[in-house]
Amino acid sequence: MAPTPGGDRRTRVHVVSDVHGNASGLARAKDGADALVCLGDLVLFLDYADHSRGIFPDLFGAENAHRIVELRTARRFDEAREFQRGLWAGIGVDRATAIETAVRKQYAELFAAFPTPTYATYGNVDVPPLWGEYAAPGTTVLDGQRVEIGGWTFGFVGGGLRTPMRTPYEIDDEEYAAKIEAVGEVDVLCTHIPPEVPELVYDTVARRFERGSTALLDAIRRTRPRYSLFGHVHQPLVRRMRIGATECVNVGHFASTGRPWALEF
Repeated sequence: MAPTPGGDRRTRVHVVSDVHGNASGLARAKDGADALVCLGDLVLFLDYADHSRGIFPDLFGAENAHRIVELRTARRFDEAREFQRGLWAGIGVDRATAIETAVRKQYAELFAAFPTPTYATYGNVDVPPLWGEYAAPGTTVLDGQRVEIGGWTFGFVGGGLRTPMRTPYEIDDEEYAAKIEAVGEVDVLCTHIPPEVPELVYDTVARRFERGSTALLDAIRRTRPRYSLFGHVHQPLVRRMRIGATECVNVGHFASTGRPWALEF
C-alpha cells in the first residue's frame, strides 16, 4: 500500500485483460502496485493484428490464418469452420490433443509470469479445467466469487456468452446470470465481458458488436458498485462511461499495450 501525505496508506491495484500470450508484460504488470487483477483471455490462438502469431498459425501458417481472419471478420462462420476442418484433416493429427498441448505450453509460461498476489478469472478463450494445474499459491482464481483487497470487496465473473465463434469458455446466459447473482453487492465488479451497452460492446476495428451481458448491466443498475471493470472488446467505441453511480471501464487490450489500468483507493 502506498503512503499518502497525511500518513494514511492507500491501496493500488493494477488490472489487465486480454493478455493473449504477453508473458513479458504480465511479469511487470504489478510493478508499483499492491496486487494484480487479471480478467482473462491468457491464451493466444490467433492474433487478428499479426497473423503470424498464435496457436493457429504455428500449426497452419500465416497465410491460412489470414484466410480465417477474413472469413470471421465477414461473419462467414460456417465457411471458416469448414476451412478449418479441411486444414486439420490435412495434417492428420488429433485436434483436441494438439490444441491442449499448445495451450499447456502457453499456460506454463503465463502462469509463471503472474506476480504475487494475483487475482484472476477466465476469459472466453481460456480453458478453466487446466488453470488449477498451473496457478501457483500466489495466484487466486475466482469465478462467481468475492475477495477483499485493501478493504474493498471485489467480485469476479469469468467467461463469455454463446456466440457463433464457439470459443472454449462460452456459457449460457442463465449460468452467467447465476454467477453474477452469486457475487452480489461489491465495491468492484470484475468480469471478462462488458455490460450490454452498445458503446461498450462495439469493436471499431472488427466492425462488429461483441456479446455483452444484460445480467451484468442489470446488476450494475441494481447494486451500484463503485466500478465495473472488464475487457474482451479490444478496440471499443467507448472505453469508459458511467452507469448511474458506477464507473464502467474497459481496462484495455493488454496483449498490444502491455500497460495495466490502475485503480487507487
